[in-house]
Amino acid sequence: MEAKKTKYLNPYVGGVLLGIVLLAANFVSGRGLGASGAIKSSVVTAVTTIAPSASEKSGFVKEYREEHPGNPMKTWLVFEMTGVLVGGFLSGAFAGRLKLKVEHSPNITSKKRLLLALTGGVLFGFGSQLGRGCTSGSALSGMAVLSLGGFITMMAIFGTAYALAYFFRKNWI
Repeated sequence: MEAKKTKYLNPYVGGVLLGIVLLAANFVSGRGLGASGAIKSSVVTAVTTIAPSASEKSGFVKEYREEHPGNPMKTWLVFEMTGVLVGGFLSGAFAGRLKLKVEHSPNITSKKRLLLALTGGVLFGFGSQLGRGCTSGSALSGMAVLSLGGFITMMAIFGTAYALAYFFRKNWI
């Protein structure tokens, strides 16, 4: 029995398409791409809804609401990320790859893979707040406007990943 090969988009074509999307985002909205701003809007909305009195005492939430009056969920980045989630879901559905399973190396369990992914996501999210943006916002959008900070961010992201890959490779290979 022959294993069915999954066909993916050529990474070079994907990179060019991402560049076109980034250019279009700057042209249409006057802003680049980014995910961490949408998460920040969601967190502020959740905290304000669940614990309004605590949100008034929180410097982070209070400052964010003062800087972004109105509904934080009506921002460009929230709509962008909604489109990314819906687009990813539809792409997976149309390609027949929409399955509830955890892909991982045979050397680790699904539980460990999920724990590592969650830990990595939390650390990256925390780092994106320290670095004033995620990979898309700080690195890609920054590089698109020739910002030195964008180039430094991209080098730091890939440099750190390259340096740490040796130590974590057994979890994926």
